Amino acid sequence: MSYQMATELLERRGVTLTAIAEIVYILQSAYYPDLTQEECMSSVKSVLGKREVQYTLMTGVALDELAEQGLLPQPLQAVMEADESLYGADETLALGITGVYGMIGLTGFGYLDKIKLGIIGTLNDDPGKIHVFLDDLVAGIAAAASARIAHRHEGAKVYPHVTGTP
Repeated sequence: MSYQMATELLERRGVTLTAIAEIVYILQSAYYPDLTQEECMSSVKSVLGKREVQYTLMTGVALDELAEQGLLPQPLQAVMEADESLYGADETLALGITGVYGMIGLTGFGYLDKIKLGIIGTLNDDPGKIHVFLDDLVAGIAAAASARIAHRHEGAKVYPHVTGTP
């Protein structure tokens, strides 16, 4: 899979990179007033450029699409159709995306999974479609891109009281 295929896969399921970047901006702009939409988009693209993110996205979307077609074995098909709250495999898959960026990625994902901000809520509430995995994967991508921005900004801080700080 490639970055281009990942973006096409998202767009086929109704998710634009701009929609993900908007979530990143909402999460980080309070902490970084000079943050731009372009920086958020760049961070989203960077996260989507990682092969493991692409593979994770491919896997989750394939399961959603198979469930929409009624092609999964029971009881998994019923679990997917109901978006069973105790299923958890969707969150587990998405957490793999956030893990690269440490605890801030994890906490950002938990927040997004709870409040269903922007396109995440749209996917979660889309009647007739199954987005059991995709809503969480988009939250994972947004949380990772947000954490990436936080790491870049925090890493630039200088702590003068610490010896050896540049």
